Amino acid sequence: MAKIDYDGVIQAVHYDDQGKIGWVRAFLRRGAVWTDFVKLQRGELVEKINSGARIRTGERLHYLGATFKTSYPVELVKANSHEVILAGDKKSEKDYLEGVPLI
Repeated sequence: MAKIDYDGVIQAVHYDDQGKIGWVRAFLRRGAVWTDFVKLQRGELVEKINSGARIRTGERLHYLGATFKTSYPVELVKANSHEVILAGDKKSEKDYLEGVPLI
């Protein structure tokens, strides 16, 4: 069994009118177990990233419990005078999580 090197998986995202993440639907690891999906506001997500949590984008595999297919690591990046949340190869001035479905 592969070692899990992440603490959370973002499954879906909602952006506000300015292009910032409003909230995300994610699964979080609590020791050896995973939560059901939780709704994290942007501030909570930033807090988790700043505290060292390793968050990735991806999806839960049906009928396989706490098994995920993950894609990109989520990073907090300085862009000009503000911070943006990015995942994927694209660089942007606004929050952008590549491949994550919109809610």
